[in-house]
Amino acid sequence: MGSTASGKSALAVEVAHRCPDVELVSVDSMQVYRGMDIGTAKPSPAEQGEVPVHLLDLAEPCEEYSVAAFQAAARATVAAIEDRGHRALLVGGTGLYLRAVVDGLQLPAQWPQVRAELEEEPDTAVLYRRLEEADPAAAARMEPANRRRVVRALEVVVGSGRPFSSFGLGLDVHPATRFRLAGVWLPRPVVSERITVRLQAMVANGFVDEVRALLARPGGLSRTAGQALGYREVLRHVAGDCTLEEAVAEAVRRTRAFARRQRMWFRRDPRVTWYGASEHPVAVLPALLGDWEDQ
Repeated sequence: MGSTASGKSALAVEVAHRCPDVELVSVDSMQVYRGMDIGTAKPSPAEQGEVPVHLLDLAEPCEEYSVAAFQAAARATVAAIEDRGHRALLVGGTGLYLRAVVDGLQLPAQWPQVRAELEEEPDTAVLYRRLEEADPAAAARMEPANRRRVVRALEVVVGSGRPFSSFGLGLDVHPATRFRLAGVWLPRPVVSERITVRLQAMVANGFVDEVRALLARPGGLSRTAGQALGYREVLRHVAGDCTLEEAVAEAVRRTRAFARRQRMWFRRDPRVTWYGASEHPVAVLPALLGDWEDQ
């Protein structure tokens, strides 16, 4: 695990090259969507041919894919890998998805009608204030502007009649787990520069055309997929609301802010062993492999 652009995927691929019994399991809430390839830095078909990578391309981009669906798919995938006598190496930066798999979070049901009614309110701040009144503990755990999480928490509160924060042990508890957790760390200026370079490379490799192709699909992009880092900004450019340069600049800014939140999220987990490098994440490979093999 680690922040976006920390090099964790490249490091995981190197581990798989060195250890033939390792199969990679992507834990990325946007790489589950078919056709969202360039903007999510999804492993290419050639890369997937070199090492096995699971849990990519699980849903159409017009669908709303849930944490519960991912949790079920990940459990089945890890079990199948272990049945083959292999080891699963989960890699990704979607914190909630990781916790759902690693800790077996108790996930509440869904109430689509309630969610649809909540979505009629355009102002996320109004919804957040409503959540603060109904479930202060849940509201304190999320960013007020994170509409997806705010709506989901309110959906559960209204649909179940219970506080969203009452489900499971909560994300502030870090119980014993059979998974070993490894974090990849690079200095913040290095991550910031890698974010800029990566987004520029995505544009050069056809990111804008990818977004246009996604829009042309039946159903287009779901609310979730359309808010993905980079995609939201390129969508605005395609719609004529901003220049490509402005879209890239905003995507860089938002991705850097997201990386900061990821670092804070993962740093709260005392079970994580951190591996730091000054510039190149693959430099931590010997230490990572040594610690894993020692176990």
